[in-house]
Amino acid sequence: MGTKNSVALAVQATGLEKSFGNAAVLRGLDMTVRDGEAVVIFGANGVGKSTLLRVLTTLTRPDYGSISIYGRDLSKQAEYARLSLGAVLHSPMLYGDMTIRENLNFFGKMFRVRDLPGRIEEMTDRLGLGPRMEQRTRELSHGYQKRAALARAMLHRPRILFLDEAETGLDEPARKVLDGVISEHRAAGHAVVMTTHSIERGIAESDRVFVLAGGRIALDAPSSHVTPNDVTGLYSDPSDA
Repeated sequence: MGTKNSVALAVQATGLEKSFGNAAVLRGLDMTVRDGEAVVIFGANGVGKSTLLRVLTTLTRPDYGSISIYGRDLSKQAEYARLSLGAVLHSPMLYGDMTIRENLNFFGKMFRVRDLPGRIEEMTDRLGLGPRMEQRTRELSHGYQKRAALARAMLHRPRILFLDEAETGLDEPARKVLDGVISEHRAAGHAVVMTTHSIERGIAESDRVFVLAGGRIALDAPSSHVTPNDVTGLYSDPSDA
């Protein structure tokens, strides 16, 4: 488990608002994630979990509100934030016409990864990508695209890892690889922010539970104090998000 008493805040979000047309998704949302803890965000389909993670990872701008990553204002020091975080979202964020190796080389140079060849080899072995390193990523199965996306996300040794339903579509061996990466990241004292449709799995693999409903955090509690019924009881009608 992560250290709950850590003073440093990995994420601090205040008053986040985000709308798409007339649909308000985030409505004055506040949340914090401490360094060294794993949190899971639950919510009904369409309630805005993916939007929230895209905002926190600098891929989508909020309409209002502020975000800091390890004390750095995201609106002013986005580059620092990107160096501190790794993300596996619904899109693999890989170049389809490039091989896995070419993708990792590209992102590794962009993030100025030290000993890049050695780090790529390390991630290749860890994620079982060796036989497919020279394949173009658009030719990979969904499971191997997820593995390659995880290698990209972890390549620069981020302090905080964002995972948006990262286990979806994975076979059992790939899911075990993902679980191992999450466990190692937590054991190293780093933060994890994840969403998942599996409530039991999410509670078991986290230190804290958030429930997103009505554009705000409706529940923020230690995982040991939360049951699946507590979570689903707070789900709102997704049609308003």
